[in-house]
Amino acid sequence: MQRRTLGQDLTVSAIGLGCMGMSEFYGPRNDDESRRVLARAVELGVDFFDTADMYGSHHNETLIGDFLSRQRAEVKVATKFGIVRRPGEYQRRLDNSARYAREACEASLRRLGVERIDLYYVHRIDPERPIEDTIDGLARLVEEGKIARIGLCEVSAETLRRAHAVHPISAVQTEYSLWTRDVEDAVLPTCRELGIGFVPYSPLGRGFLTGRYQDATAFEEGDFRPNLPRFAPEAMAANRRIAETIAELAAEKGCTPAQLSLAWLLAKGPDIVPIPGTKRLRYLEENAAAASLTLTTEERQRLETITARLPVTGERYTAEGMKGVNA
Repeated sequence: MQRRTLGQDLTVSAIGLGCMGMSEFYGPRNDDESRRVLARAVELGVDFFDTADMYGSHHNETLIGDFLSRQRAEVKVATKFGIVRRPGEYQRRLDNSARYAREACEASLRRLGVERIDLYYVHRIDPERPIEDTIDGLARLVEEGKIARIGLCEVSAETLRRAHAVHPISAVQTEYSLWTRDVEDAVLPTCRELGIGFVPYSPLGRGFLTGRYQDATAFEEGDFRPNLPRFAPEAMAANRRIAETIAELAAEKGCTPAQLSLAWLLAKGPDIVPIPGTKRLRYLEENAAAASLTLTTEERQRLETITARLPVTGERYTAEGMKGVNA
């Protein structure tokens, strides 16, 4: 497995592991299978696990903490705070206050069973609170050794600059894939200007770009994707050509659509570490193998050009889910 560095000093596997679906949002959970996935990830050299306190109402952090206590694996863990939800509800509010950051951080430390969090993200930015106040509070947690680095999620370029002026930001995490390329306009260039790493989440379009989810019948009970605008029946029908095109190009390359999509992201720069999420061994192994796939400049440009011509139907989230996005 290749290794890459986010920011100044966070060296991790070139492909990380998004752990959210092990606890919530993508159908029923199976802790035993999730533990097998976590163990196999370590075997494959994937040592960058991504979680958040709100995934499964703390279940995801507890699951990872239990795994780390048993395996003694050398894993870098990123977690997040700032979205406050009641168990089982999608509705949320944002709290970026220094007081809440401290409470949330200490609770995450207990659940993860670690003395210091490697990368601590503001999960969503509260536009009503100055980002300087939030970062100042997180900087104190760095000084106390509770967190090693600060990250921001779904942040605007302007807010990122203001935050970085208070304390160095190590990484920005935002959705980025062949059907979500907004970050290329301002956020990604700003990260590179400031020396900040970039972590794409949903790099496979929540599975849509793999071709596995092409109609509503493909989802398990409890999966939240059918509620997203891009996964409405009419939108899925309109977006199908994107997945078909990626599949056609992947067949030419001799790889899977998932591997092609991840290889494209890796080819966008050495400061990019995608975190495809999965709770299944076969998909973990498929995704990890993408790190050894090399795209030529011509292949990358062709993939970008062809997919860019295809319009994407539907917003990324509902209005509730868009709270704090690009703030």
